[in-house]
Amino acid sequence: MSARLARYAGLAGAVLLTVAGYLGGALPDAPLGATPASIWRTPDGPATLIGWLAGTTLLVGAWWSLRGGAPSTRWAYVTAGLWALPLLVAPPLGSRDVYSYACQGWTYAHGVDPYAVGVAAAGCPWLDTVAPIWRDTPAPYGPVFVLLAALAVTLGGGLTGTVVLLRVIAVAGLVLAAICLPGLARAAGVPTRRAAWLALAAPLVGVHLIAGAHNDAVMLGLLLGGMLVAIRRPGWPPALLLAGALLGLAVTVKASAVVVVPFAALAAVRGRHTVRALLRDGGWLTAGLLGAVLVTSAVSGLGFGWVGGLTHSGDSEQWTSPPTAVGFVVDYAGALVGRDPQAVPVLRAVALLLLAGVLVVLWWRAWRALRGFSDAWRVARVEGARVDGARVEGARVDGARVEGARVDGARVEVARVDGAWVEGARVEVACPRVVLHGAALALVATVVLSPVFHPWYATWPLALLALTAARTTWFVLPVAVAAFLALPDGTNLARFTKAPGALAMTALLLTVVLLVLRTTHRPGPTRRS
Repeated sequence: MSARLARYAGLAGAVLLTVAGYLGGALPDAPLGATPASIWRTPDGPATLIGWLAGTTLLVGAWWSLRGGAPSTRWAYVTAGLWALPLLVAPPLGSRDVYSYACQGWTYAHGVDPYAVGVAAAGCPWLDTVAPIWRDTPAPYGPVFVLLAALAVTLGGGLTGTVVLLRVIAVAGLVLAAICLPGLARAAGVPTRRAAWLALAAPLVGVHLIAGAHNDAVMLGLLLGGMLVAIRRPGWPPALLLAGALLGLAVTVKASAVVVVPFAALAAVRGRHTVRALLRDGGWLTAGLLGAVLVTSAVSGLGFGWVGGLTHSGDSEQWTSPPTAVGFVVDYAGALVGRDPQAVPVLRAVALLLLAGVLVVLWWRAWRALRGFSDAWRVARVEGARVDGARVEGARVDGARVEGARVDGARVEVARVDGAWVEGARVEVACPRVVLHGAALALVATVVLSPVFHPWYATWPLALLALTAARTTWFVLPVAVAAFLALPDGTNLARFTKAPGALAMTALLLTVVLLVLRTTHRPGPTRRS
């Protein structure tokens, strides 16, 4: 598909989705508990479903066709903005969460602690618009977002005004992310035209972050802002305090941002990556983060009650979460032999423990790679090296082994430093790229191993993967598939495919694990004698 055709195919898809939203989107008076069959039987049902399917297919296809990168950075930004225009005036699409945000903001604005009671008990006048599963649960978001939601309620005056302002807040988060992307792309040494296209033109961004007004957009903007400041100004205390404050604000919007903080601490180090430097520079960043969390918790008057609200984020059970899917399969197997294992909560707990271990491993690998770069390029002692023109083979530099490295100007190609592979990375961008890629993988692990998965969760690692991944298909494909999971009114198709979906997800998970193990045990390149 040519770039011009992709631009206007995506625009047509966005327009169709907007029309489908007005016919059968997540409107305030839309019936709850709908099914695809019940939607089809309504007067506008066929047009809604056909418009949704055609629009999503056009949007996904256009985005997919240019996954290698848009013709230019400006073209990517203009096209992403063009696609966003119809969705800016669409009704809420893909979920009813924006009504939960409105009621939580109303609760706080009327002097009730949203972390102590659900919106039903608080007496929110818009309760009928909220999905039943979220009516009796405390707010699972941090105090910054509760304050923003309360501000939207106060200024909006009514439900429509509140929803509009919540969308404005979400778009502001995306604008901040868009501003940060070029600087991060330059730091990571990747084309901005590719990073911007993958991160901003993704169908999930338009449908769920813009039309759906999800607060994930605010979290992502603050997160990318914090990472950019840390990478641009490592070792400078004022900048690191600002970076930490931005990351702290991201955490107090949505707590999942916290997994990026240890990698930001690595980015904060200036010069050699030693324990002392990490404690010094990472300490400034941590101080900024803690300060933001403490100040916002105190200013809101809510304290740390929001931490308890996080336990309710797993109330929904769907096979789109791999641990939940495996739990379903174990329960199905138990039912065949007359038992009820109740495996879902157990598998979810195991997955969270596994997540903690994975995060530690990812951080340690990034730390070792950065230590290797620090040692390898502070040339103090070269042992057993053969220098042939610009080629260095089998070199040991300050105790760090560089295997099969070719140094050509400032370029390192296929270099293995302390067990970390850096392909085609320039020396000056290798460290930021390692940090950003580690943060991206940490968010991937968080999404995969969390108790719940909703389509918009796939946007968490998307921007960082767009900035660092050498290959795109492995993460672009799941994002494209996730775009088809939610109907315009928020009906999640995973609810109606529980058994086959759980079996398919479990089979996919086993396949991925086997492939990873096979790749991990593949022998590396042999050293030349």
